[in-house]
Amino acid sequence: MDPVTINTTDVMQLSCYVAGKKVKPGHELEVRNPYNNRLVGVVQTATTRDVDNAVSAALKGGTRLTHYERYAILERARHLLVQRKEDFAALISAEAGLAIREARYETERAHDVLLFAAIECLKDDGQLFSCDVSPKGKHRKILSFREPLSLGVCITPFNHPLNQVLHKIAPAIVAGTPVILKPSEKTPLTAIKATELLYEAGLPPHMLSVLLGNTSEVAEPLVKNPAVDIVSFTGSVAVGKRIAATAGYKKVILELGGNDPLIIMEDADLDLAALLAAEGSFRNSGQRCTAVKRILVHEKVQDDFIRKFVHKSREYTCGDPSDPATMVGTVIDEAAAVYLERVTEDAVKAGAKIRLGGARRGALLEPTILTNVPRDADIVVNESFGPLAPVMTFTDINDAITLSNATAYGLSSGIVTRSMEYAMRFIKELKVGTVNINEIPGFRIESSPFGGVKDSGLGIKEGVIEAIKCFSFIKTCSIPW
Repeated sequence: MDPVTINTTDVMQLSCYVAGKKVKPGHELEVRNPYNNRLVGVVQTATTRDVDNAVSAALKGGTRLTHYERYAILERARHLLVQRKEDFAALISAEAGLAIREARYETERAHDVLLFAAIECLKDDGQLFSCDVSPKGKHRKILSFREPLSLGVCITPFNHPLNQVLHKIAPAIVAGTPVILKPSEKTPLTAIKATELLYEAGLPPHMLSVLLGNTSEVAEPLVKNPAVDIVSFTGSVAVGKRIAATAGYKKVILELGGNDPLIIMEDADLDLAALLAAEGSFRNSGQRCTAVKRILVHEKVQDDFIRKFVHKSREYTCGDPSDPATMVGTVIDEAAAVYLERVTEDAVKAGAKIRLGGARRGALLEPTILTNVPRDADIVVNESFGPLAPVMTFTDINDAITLSNATAYGLSSGIVTRSMEYAMRFIKELKVGTVNINEIPGFRIESSPFGGVKDSGLGIKEGVIEAIKCFSFIKTCSIPW
């Protein structure tokens, strides 16, 4: 594999890969910059025949990599990413419309994914059990160790086109499981370049294919294929539930949407609360499953908090994603921005008040703060995937817990309080996968467990360490010892 090159000033000509080989020219997918509609790249997409060939190549396999060889591949990929981080950041910004500072941050997170995955390759993945620990025991030992699955399918979203891809592929490499990647058609260029980077780092071609195409030709056949042992999907609730219903007898890992609250108690540090509200609502253009989607503030401090929040949010400038001074770029496309504009207008009609922002130009939507938002407004009942910050008030901790739990989602949450008693009640009573005290809902490291309940997922955790478990199975044996 030739060294990966990225040049976002020219139109990129890329192709899907079947076990390291480019697919034959056929259908093309155009990728345009959401900010200026400039053509960024053209991708040769795959067909049903390519799907069959990718499955066959993965199942045929090759020499099984040692733990050290897997480590070495991930380490080489990490070093290559460090060398080309500016190129990857420019590509992410160009195809996703994210501010370049956000794209750079994503490359740093992706670096950590590769780092933590490489570390796991060098750890002993087995356990030893003595069998003489009960009255009826024997002088034997039971050994357990992890074995790779035959084949995994990974389907990734548009909002983190590098980090989400590596969050699925890297743990599969650690486990030794071949993967077929189906990235979002909205941001495929970064995923393909990441695939090429892993090939260059020495990943055997049968271990990874990347396919794009019509749902009926690519995604559905992959999900339904009985040879596939696991489908790991990150994306919308509707698609996730459809996958769960059609996948058949295999592992299904679903990381779906979120409607994450930032809850601000009456004893909160309001300067910290304002910072967390702005960071959680507007970073990555609000396009994170763990972004702050609802701000719940105690009625005793609402006026002071809103004043500080509006003041802080004026720093989050919106504009050209390629400008280093820009804090908030576009959402993924104009249709998404139009939807967000509509739910904002509907909230205003229902009694909400816009305190900052609200204007839209194409796919560019200003960071928007709304107050007096009704509890049944669509903007807070459903996930609003963009730079919107709807504020609601509550009377006490009981009301806050009820309001927070009154949603179909259960991914993450952030609590701003000085009280350990408050903190412990939220940890115990919020129906979410994560509770972060005095931090945004999205805080984590790339190796820690991550995932939600209810419509946010099946309760199965991701994160590098948990994902390795998903991409493998435990085999046990006993010996007379």
